[in-house]
Amino acid sequence: MTSASAADPKRWWALAVIALAQLMVILDGTIVNIALPSAQRALGMPDADRQWVITAYTLAFGGLLLLGGRIADLVGRKRAFVIGLAGFAMASALGGAAAGPGTLFAARALQGAFAAVLAPSALSLLTTTFTDPRERAKAFGVYGALAGGGSGAGLLVGGLLTEYLNWRWCLYVNVPVALAALIGAQVFLRDRSGRRGGHLDVPGVLLGSGGLVALVYGFSEAGPRGWTSPWVAAPLMAGVILLAAFVWWQHRAAGPLLPLRIFRDRSRAGAFATMGLATIGMFGVFLFLTYYFQAVLGYPPVRTGLAFMPVSVGIVIGATQIAARLLPRTAPHTLMASGMVLAAAGMVLLSRLTVHAQYVPHVLPGLLLVGLGMGLTFMPVYATATVGVPTQDTGAASAALTTVQQIGASLGTVLLNTIATGATGRHSRAHGPADSGTALAEAMVHGFSVAYWCSAGVLLLAALVAALTVRRGKPSQAGSKPSA
Repeated sequence: MTSASAADPKRWWALAVIALAQLMVILDGTIVNIALPSAQRALGMPDADRQWVITAYTLAFGGLLLLGGRIADLVGRKRAFVIGLAGFAMASALGGAAAGPGTLFAARALQGAFAAVLAPSALSLLTTTFTDPRERAKAFGVYGALAGGGSGAGLLVGGLLTEYLNWRWCLYVNVPVALAALIGAQVFLRDRSGRRGGHLDVPGVLLGSGGLVALVYGFSEAGPRGWTSPWVAAPLMAGVILLAAFVWWQHRAAGPLLPLRIFRDRSRAGAFATMGLATIGMFGVFLFLTYYFQAVLGYPPVRTGLAFMPVSVGIVIGATQIAARLLPRTAPHTLMASGMVLAAAGMVLLSRLTVHAQYVPHVLPGLLLVGLGMGLTFMPVYATATVGVPTQDTGAASAALTTVQQIGASLGTVLLNTIATGATGRHSRAHGPADSGTALAEAMVHGFSVAYWCSAGVLLLAALVAALTVRRGKPSQAGSKPSA
């Protein structure tokens, strides 16, 4: 019997288009980071406001993902994909041409909003295009590699564009990429029209998006303000209350924004939990090593970006050459748990760094282990979390998985940064006043080391969750009775 994916001769070109769009969304999460100092000087941006270049994007992206996923289910995945691409390109052009901080903040928020439509439609298109198990494994290997390795590539691209052109090209570069993906979408993507008779769950949108925005904002403010600040505690409390009300409403809504039947299967729920824990533990790598390379080892922006590339290479190899080949005949929980153990081992190696460490013997092995482990994990997580979901719910399921990833990244960044900062302060107090650059660097590296140990613990917890919850077979159809 011929599979649906085999019937479409353009399916591999469709994968290229989906991958290009996904890479653009992932890159934009980090590409602006290295360019931020240049943008701040050019636009006269106060120090207190510069975080909004990052926060405006993450707030809109994380807060509107569930809405974007349901839009894809209602209007059609290809149409939502095209809308997201076109809007992302226009928002990027607006940001690149910004004459003041307000315009740049607004453009970044628009980028996040259109990315929230683009990302779940891309994943759901992938889910419905590739149904043959072997082809599906290859396609999700590519997708998982991009999802995990794109952040490191964004740092490199941002460094190159900032150093050899200017910071505005970190935004302008999205325009030709989006236009190429738009042309490819019209030629190669196939999809049915949206669901007839469907309607948007407005109360669900308000509760779900409001709760997610409140959580992401609270996490983003915890670093500079501290956990006890009312500007942190109030949004976090509001977010929890709104999301609890959202879950209550989803049980009763006729056309829920996020059908809770998606989570009834234990394997699918385990894949979601594994993704959340993996991203909490992973983001310490990019956060702390950026400071380590530049502040401790004195790397310039481009060299910093290049130093991260082994993580991306490891993810690509782990996802496309190992996990994609093994998944058709290996239990997904075996790959997930093994990947998390490898990544945890890499974190332990990174915890041993000192102010006098050298890149190849001391940093590189840890980066490669982290990359391979993430590649082994992300690929089967994406495949397991989306298989067996009814066609009308693929957008919502894809959005939920991306939301878990986004919330995990936000929470992990704040928690690990808080742990590292506290450990740095304790080290400085215990060893007397830091009256030299070396003493400051030693205290900073000690803080990073403590945070890496915590990351390793979170990744080992993810391995345990995957091993205990994700079963050998594929998840059952959402809404059907799970197998025992």
